[in-house]
Amino acid sequence: MDLISLLLPLFSGAAGGNLVGGILKNFNLGSLGNSLAGLIGGGVGSLVLGNLLGMPMPVTGGVDPDGAALLGQILGGGAGGGVMTIIVGLLQKMLARPAA
Repeated sequence: MDLISLLLPLFSGAAGGNLVGGILKNFNLGSLGNSLAGLIGGGVGSLVLGNLLGMPMPVTGGVDPDGAALLGQILGGGAGGGVMTIIVGLLQKMLARPAA
């Protein structure tokens, strides 16, 4: 298990969270909120997407000569970070709504 394979989905998740927060202003949590939601979503998203697509994970110690595992972690982390930012943004909007 190497450090790059652990940090790559987290950083790509933070980038995905900030990207979604910048594009979809209704779900923007601020820079820190987008980054934190993206970090969590990036870690979870890379594992889920990697398992769904059957991509090899570099943390297993196997050799990945074509870089498919790294690409899967970047894509999964970015997508997971974006989705988590939207989910947290939706929850924030629902909780901030005044009771009728």
